[in-house]
Amino acid sequence: MARQLFGTDGIRGVAGQYPLDEPTVFAIGRALGHWLRSAAEHKRAVIGQDTRESSPWMANAVAAGLLAAGVEVKSAGVITTPGVAFLARNDAFGAGIVISASHNPWTDNGIKVFSADGFKLPDAVEHQIEAEIFQQLGSKAAASSETAALFCSLPGSTELHRDYVCWLAQQVAGTDLSSLRVLVDCANGAASAVAPDVFRACGVQAKFLHQAPDGHNINHECGALHPETVARAVAAENGHYDLGITFDGDADRALFSDAAGRVVNGDAVLLLAGREMQARGALIGSLVVATTMSNMGLEIALRRSGIHMLRAAVGDKYVLEEMLKHGSTLGGEQSGHVIFRDGDATTGDGLLTALRVLQVMARTGKPLADLVSDLKVFPQIIKNVRVREKKPLMEIPAIAAAITAAEKELNGNGRVVVRYSGTEALARVMVEADDEAKMQRLTSAIVTAIQQALGTS
Repeated sequence: MARQLFGTDGIRGVAGQYPLDEPTVFAIGRALGHWLRSAAEHKRAVIGQDTRESSPWMANAVAAGLLAAGVEVKSAGVITTPGVAFLARNDAFGAGIVISASHNPWTDNGIKVFSADGFKLPDAVEHQIEAEIFQQLGSKAAASSETAALFCSLPGSTELHRDYVCWLAQQVAGTDLSSLRVLVDCANGAASAVAPDVFRACGVQAKFLHQAPDGHNINHECGALHPETVARAVAAENGHYDLGITFDGDADRALFSDAAGRVVNGDAVLLLAGREMQARGALIGSLVVATTMSNMGLEIALRRSGIHMLRAAVGDKYVLEEMLKHGSTLGGEQSGHVIFRDGDATTGDGLLTALRVLQVMARTGKPLADLVSDLKVFPQIIKNVRVREKKPLMEIPAIAAAITAAEKELNGNGRVVVRYSGTEALARVMVEADDEAKMQRLTSAIVTAIQQALGTS
């Protein structure tokens, strides 16, 4: 049975509207609390949040629900999503809860949950929690009054913040990063509160952009959705910076720019990290887990280095599932989620990814451009189509026919991936081909079919 509230990355929507209205957020917190009381060894939870205007009241409403269920709550304040995952597994919490909508605009928000081991909740547990949420929502008026009575304000813990910064610095201890000069785009998000301390602790010469959140400017023309922003800024400095780094709103992913201002995405990071780990015997099974959206060029470049690439469904949760199944120590997404399992990380962490890229540069003495110079990217396009509903795509004859025709014409010299977004009302159309004109034409045909069958007016 499909989950109704939880998507590929928690519960997400417009802040203040169902399912992120105050009574429902309280019900979510209380349902999480009851699950913790029944299933977790530690009956306490840590909550972190990003910089959206709605994040404080949502964090408080979730905390109120948890307290109503008899769960102790501690606040980590503004912190990254992977920071909460770390705290959950490191500081004996039964769960870590993040209030964030990642790369979405400020009007959106979300609730993500990690269990005590730092991993995202299994689908079965999310089903269980959903069932109780719907049961509670049968008495919305009571839930709303309880929320008002239990609403609490939690100060962020500087100790928890320090624990996470120290852990990140330890991941690259023993490598001198002091000669590297970087320009960092914090997306006016959670990285604003953490990244300066991390780079300072690691001795990196860093300058920061978009580090002044005001509740509304998170991800606005900056961050991982706009990697060209930091790339242009690096290029304008004409060789002053060794690379640019850009995070999304909750800093669970990172994208890069080389010294010349060329964008370097998650596929390229998987290539350079995979080779470096393979060379020192840390890439278990000579295997990298990517996704259906990763470029064919990555698969070919890894193969030349004796590394096999396995494709998982889109979403770092599903990448991690495949990694654990096969014992892989490296996996990730083109969008910049990269998971390093040669240590104790349990989810994608943009700050850790940035440090690992810097570490490879320092160890090899090579600039970023040289480390990925042989990655020959197949022409690829991704188009988003806003839809009014999410019917199975291959059950709609016109859409199925357009996809089948494209696959037949490509005949193995390209790929077609059409799927729904797990967090937004979008269909994503990705086409790779050995010829750009063909790629554009096939993409247009599929997009048109989706718009005609499912598009919003």
